[in-house]
Amino acid sequence: MTPSDPAGAELRKLPRADRLLEAADRAGLVRRIGHEAVMAAVREELDRLREAVRAGSPCPEPEVIERDVLGRLEREARGTLRRVVNATGVVVHTNLGRAPLSDETVEAMRQAAGYTTLELDLATGERGDRHVHCEASLCRLTGAEAAAVVNNNAAAVLLALSALCEARPSGDAPLDGPPEVIVSRGQLVEIGGGFRVPDVLRRSGATLVEVGTTNRTYRGDFEDAVGPRTRVLLSVHRSNFRQEGFVHEPSLADLVEVARERDLWVVDDVGSGTLLDTAAFGLGPEPSVPERVRAGADLVTFSGDKLLGGPQAGILCGRREAVRRARRHPLMRALRCDKSTLAGLAATLAHHERGEAAEKIPVWQAISARPEVILARARAWVAALGDPPGVKVVASESAVGGGSLPGVTLPTHALALEAGDPDALLARLRGADPPVIGRIEDGRVLLDPRTVPPGEDPVVVRAVAAALSGG
Repeated sequence: MTPSDPAGAELRKLPRADRLLEAADRAGLVRRIGHEAVMAAVREELDRLREAVRAGSPCPEPEVIERDVLGRLEREARGTLRRVVNATGVVVHTNLGRAPLSDETVEAMRQAAGYTTLELDLATGERGDRHVHCEASLCRLTGAEAAAVVNNNAAAVLLALSALCEARPSGDAPLDGPPEVIVSRGQLVEIGGGFRVPDVLRRSGATLVEVGTTNRTYRGDFEDAVGPRTRVLLSVHRSNFRQEGFVHEPSLADLVEVARERDLWVVDDVGSGTLLDTAAFGLGPEPSVPERVRAGADLVTFSGDKLLGGPQAGILCGRREAVRRARRHPLMRALRCDKSTLAGLAATLAHHERGEAAEKIPVWQAISARPEVILARARAWVAALGDPPGVKVVASESAVGGGSLPGVTLPTHALALEAGDPDALLARLRGADPPVIGRIEDGRVLLDPRTVPPGEDPVVVRAVAAALSGG
């Protein structure tokens, strides 16, 4: 390369790697993320700039390069799993980690970070059973004979089907062919992330037998489909959509009667699952776990991190023999959850047992928030911002989310930002520290106080002020 070569002259303007490393060290970034991570980022950035210069782009000034490298390293130091402020108004927001946890739940999980009695019986000094930590509370709250916990509801359904398809309730000889699970066509749902009930059935080793039609299925459809290889009648709650109009499906009690007559199991997947009466909070009816247990299902499965309000978990509860088979199945070891999850779930269940779920569990705090309180907070945000143009309080609606209560909304008031490009404004809010996540409605950015803990109000105000100023 000759000195007269323009690209060569531009390349010589690039700062040395050790200069950028020293700048990162002065900023404390080497200590925070490590020497190798810093050097990898520096080399990657310099390589990118070399390619750009060779393609004809001018070389930025060294100070600009240094600033960009430090900015990138600062973002890496924060990590990719970060705390955010949920101002979307969606209470159980899957993309934002679903249920936020109560202070008591967080403390229980912190305490469990060290050595614990996860599988130790203190009375005998012998090996204990990890399922005991939540089972008693779950049985008291749901009326079930026994319970077990795995890592999510999909795992609970997979385990339930795998365990119960091995034999009839009365016990029988090995099958000549795969066992069969009967389910209504109207319940072959897909939930978030492309997860489909038929896929879970296949992974359990069972053959899917569809009965009825999309909108109408009857008890007789199940009765007619029972064959020598049938082992399970499956009921799946349509937790993220509704069917209306010319529809019919048999009750869970109907399926239980058929199962008892034909020596079969009944598995009831209620999805989100709630221990509280949703109608008492102004919401539509949602099947509660206790009522499904009372209907007689052998296993009822539901989530721990949605309407229950705890950490991610899948819960199986129901008849003692069915739970015993699930616990003894080889899949249980692969699907079981860890000590911190069990500790957090136990603390969340304690809120329910003490009758304080609405006061202590953040999901239920948000759902039960009074409209006048939400309105006052939104107005306080406007006042704190100095009542700027393009910012006002508007009536809107919040959603429960998380595959719960489809189509049901809660009246709310939100901060509406009508200044400039809403997508760009949302991006600036996401760039705050911590990021503030809102939504776009009618061409404007809305920030809903319902899902923002009161202690985070100043964070929202600072982020909005910076975003409106273009920062």
